[in-house]
Amino acid sequence: MQPLTGIVITLNEQANIADCVRSLSRVCDEVIVVDSLSTDDTVAIAEAEGARVIAQAYLGDGPQKAHGVPFAKNDWILAVDADERLDDDAVTLIESLALDDPQTAYSFRRKNYVARHWIRAAGFYPDSVVRLYNRTTAGYLPKKAHSSVEAPKVEATTAHLRHFTYEDMSHWIRRIDALSSRDAWAMKERGVRPSRLRPTLHAVNAMLRKLVFKGGMLQGMDGMTVALTTAFHAYMKYAKLNELYELEQTPQR
Repeated sequence: MQPLTGIVITLNEQANIADCVRSLSRVCDEVIVVDSLSTDDTVAIAEAEGARVIAQAYLGDGPQKAHGVPFAKNDWILAVDADERLDDDAVTLIESLALDDPQTAYSFRRKNYVARHWIRAAGFYPDSVVRLYNRTTAGYLPKKAHSSVEAPKVEATTAHLRHFTYEDMSHWIRRIDALSSRDAWAMKERGVRPSRLRPTLHAVNAMLRKLVFKGGMLQGMDGMTVALTTAFHAYMKYAKLNELYELEQTPQR
């Protein structure tokens, strides 16, 4: 087993956390769960699987993912989301790495699923993400939404993570609702101002990007589904940003 610390952030992930910790434990000699004060059984399940749990109210995506790093016993960090699992080829790759160059981080290809359906259209594959890095030279950017690892060098691998993104189409819509609220909060935190034009402009841009530049128009129902949901997400996060500012100005009833 590699001298690796697996880190995952959670909020009410009782359905995912056991399999996630088990997946990380295939290659990591330590697993840390940074939990955003879950109200379900996430913490108990994580601890039962051998993970160390650190409670921390949600700080935003990047800060939350970075919060557990100082507690790790290893410099090499493998960061995944609760709904991600290492594919067998990722386990084989990680086991083969010498991990002797702290300047190099490693990216993996994500397979994004809706239920059992692997969606490959409109940029949903290969969806490369950096997940393995050395904390002495790399780490998550302090962005409160959609953060990523910044490293001196990135080696793009062909190994895979399975990302069980959505349980079904209804869950996809619920996730857009939750994530667009988070994104609106993060934008307001960094001072983005409201705009009546921005929701429509970003939705149209997202639709064109997915349909035309990512080839969704040639990829059947999956391509159209990705384009529509991406546009909807873009529209809603900017509409909700406007709403946050409006709520500040609305007198209490």
